[in-house]
Amino acid sequence: MYKAIRDPNRCPSHPGAVLDDIIPATGKTKVEIAKLLGISRQHLYDILGERKPVSPDVAARLGKAFGDGAEIWLQMQAAHDAWHAEREVDVSKIPTIRAA
Repeated sequence: MYKAIRDPNRCPSHPGAVLDDIIPATGKTKVEIAKLLGISRQHLYDILGERKPVSPDVAARLGKAFGDGAEIWLQMQAAHDAWHAEREVDVSKIPTIRAA
């Protein structure tokens, strides 16, 4: 199996950016996709604009709609969130604990 090598300084894509690339290939409008997912148009636009995360609920809906399962959408969101947290959260006063 080939493991992709990603520059650790590059933020993983937000799932909304990936979704924004996928939607045109469906031949459906964003409004139609929101309706099919059972979410508001504004909620979808907030995800696409990377203003909201993909929640487990939305991940399940996306996974069903696109046939790839919820896990891939949640993994993308987790990778994106972790990358930001590692750079924005001050952990300087937290010691690293080693097993005895």
